[in-house]
Amino acid sequence: MLSGFNSATLTASSIKGYIMATKAKTKAGRVAERKTSRPQSPNRKKETQAASPSAIDLLEQDHREVEEWFDEYDELKDDDDRKAELAQKICSALKVHAQIEEEIFYPQARATTKDNGLIDEAVVEHGTVKNLIGEIESMKVGEDLYDAKIRVLGEMVKQHIKEEEEELFPELEPTKIDLEAFGKELAERKQELMSEMQA
Repeated sequence: MLSGFNSATLTASSIKGYIMATKAKTKAGRVAERKTSRPQSPNRKKETQAASPSAIDLLEQDHREVEEWFDEYDELKDDDDRKAELAQKICSALKVHAQIEEEIFYPQARATTKDNGLIDEAVVEHGTVKNLIGEIESMKVGEDLYDAKIRVLGEMVKQHIKEEEEELFPELEPTKIDLEAFGKELAERKQELMSEMQA
């Protein structure tokens, strides 16, 4: 039985209100958890204050941005124009993010950490994400399974982000790799790819 309700006052409306409030609390909790899940080490705080973000900071900024777009999409009901706009932003951002990771980040992370298994899994996950993006881009908002594909994409990406931030990034932080120079290289390539997409 739902706490705070007795059988005499239990109506469809009250159950729906309770579920919606619980869902909102859960979603707010996930957002707060993401923002605090990885405390910054003293070295990373210094890097954040530098002119250009470190490689890890840049990738985490991308992660937060796309997570916010997925959360906003989840909250939309009948706004097809906004859904289409968000889906396009999500797909474009993920394609650029995956490409800079595959071209620059993963090869250097592989050489530095020697954690081939973790990076191999990340590359396979990228392939799956790219396939789903291709399916989404060939559809229109409102088609059968469109919203479901966006939700599944969001779940896959959020799991991928969690693994990167909790497993791979901590392996890189104590190494001698120059995360600021690495971040500058990632930022420059990201800008190139975004310009190509907009051309």
